Amino acid sequence: MSDHREHGESGHGEHGHHDHSHDDHDHHHHGTDETLDVAVLTISSSRSSDEDESGPVASRAIEDAGHRVAVTDVVADDEAAIRERVETLAGERADGETVDVIVTTGGTGLTPDDVTVEAIRPLLDPEIPGVGEYFRRLSHEQVGTAAMLTRATAGIVGETAVYAFPGSPDAIALGVESVLLPEVGHVVGLARR
Repeated sequence: MSDHREHGESGHGEHGHHDHSHDDHDHHHHGTDETLDVAVLTISSSRSSDEDESGPVASRAIEDAGHRVAVTDVVADDEAAIRERVETLAGERADGETVDVIVTTGGTGLTPDDVTVEAIRPLLDPEIPGVGEYFRRLSHEQVGTAAMLTRATAGIVGETAVYAFPGSPDAIALGVESVLLPEVGHVVGLARR
């Protein structure tokens, strides 16, 4: 790890504050305040759109924040189907409407049917591990050590931000409201660079 201290100083500015002007987290000015088009995909082979509780929870939170839910869909717990839908919505295929953000709910657990992470991870360039880490940290406050059993993650596909959260209404509310929405404009801005 390199040390960026200049002229033998301690690395602190005049007022004793650390200077992190070179760090990525300080580049918030590259974000976007625009209304984003979002796709909400519920990953489930057992629920129809009429029975889906989590998709509407995500959609309401997204719309309440001033963004547009352009697409809602239920996609089967099938790796190829999930990957194809994400690729299409991210503009990686020339046959459908593209969006700025894709949110999946479901398929991030540990059962054989939980294939969302396997479906999207090969597409993520880069993956954003901090999203899953932060989600698990916040989730721990609600569900305790069970938080470690989710594989929530996120990343960028083309110029689209993709977030994969668990399928329960409480988990998707936490993920969208506390993890996605605070930084999504920043993530989309970086994805477009």
